[in-house]
Amino acid sequence: MTAFKSLPAIALALAMLDGTASAQTIKIGVNEPLTGAFAASGTYVVNGAKIAADEINAKGGLLGQKLELVIEDNKSNPTEAAAVAEKLITRDKTPVMMGAWGSSLTLAVMPKLVDYETPMVVETSSSGKITTSGNPFIFRISPPSSVEAAAFAPLVGKIGLKKVDFLVINNDWGRGAAEDFGKMLKDKGVTVGLIETMDQSAQDMSAQLSKFKSSDADTLMITTAVDQLTLIFKQAAALGLKKRIITTGGSQNPDQIIEQAGAAANGTMHLTTFLPWFPEKTPNPEATAYFISEWKKRGFQFAGVTESFRGYDGIRTAAAAIQKAGKAEPAAIKAALWNIDVKGLNGDIIFKKSGPAGQESGQSQPNVYMIEINDGKISLSSL
Repeated sequence: MTAFKSLPAIALALAMLDGTASAQTIKIGVNEPLTGAFAASGTYVVNGAKIAADEINAKGGLLGQKLELVIEDNKSNPTEAAAVAEKLITRDKTPVMMGAWGSSLTLAVMPKLVDYETPMVVETSSSGKITTSGNPFIFRISPPSSVEAAAFAPLVGKIGLKKVDFLVINNDWGRGAAEDFGKMLKDKGVTVGLIETMDQSAQDMSAQLSKFKSSDADTLMITTAVDQLTLIFKQAAALGLKKRIITTGGSQNPDQIIEQAGAAANGTMHLTTFLPWFPEKTPNPEATAYFISEWKKRGFQFAGVTESFRGYDGIRTAAAAIQKAGKAEPAAIKAALWNIDVKGLNGDIIFKKSGPAGQESGQSQPNVYMIEINDGKISLSSL
């Protein structure tokens, strides 16, 4: 009987110990696609995030406590991404999040940020609407497609673009890229031709590619994730489509394309925001070398660094804001994000206001580069 009477006391003690353990960690929510069409990219980002968390904890953590990543799979689905955000905020009590890879995923999450007044560092999404729709809880470190287009503008005349067709994934990311690049090209006197879309799960793009083959455009610009790009290059080669191909969005993983598409990738050009092939030419060579070394040490394929660095920088950005805020509370972290200066792998992360007055989002201005694949090797073009 005595033993049974002592159970509540034991349960209370265990609960107190559990509460103490929880209090000893500071949480950052991670909302990424780990299954579905964008799983490869989301997994790269999460692995980069883990490197950042381990580095921070090895240096003593945040505010004297261990950093804990609460990682959830949004399944490459906007509805799921919104549900994940709500769980991370309400159940896991994360005071700041990183996410959600694709623009459609991030846009689906954004109302939840307003509802619960919780900030999110956006590590990948490029739709202009993310930072112009009036959401003051958004802080993006990746370039919107308008910034990418502006960075590419000086090359338009150099490479002789006359008429450009577009093949884009049928979501906010792809349609936004076609709109922003199309506007820039028209301003530069370039004709915009066909604009074709494809679903994110599509495996056969031969119908669209046949239209491009018959088009008189000299260039095809493509926006989608790496696995779909690989299929497109192979199918374009099989159809004998011989046009200049330029990809946008920074999610190409050129090394993966070389491995999977082989000779079909030769001659393709890619806008990217990181130069792991040329660490000495990055804004932060020492940090780049460390990150690549750590990535390889963990047995990950080199191809992943072109995406994973965003997870690394995203967590470091959120952590810097927590440190500056002096407490792990959403309002304090949101305020601190406006005053951080993080040496990111693709440039200094400093947020400037974007969007309607009084409801501005934060937008950093990362570097943008153009690389080209020839004979299975990567070279750097001059923007």
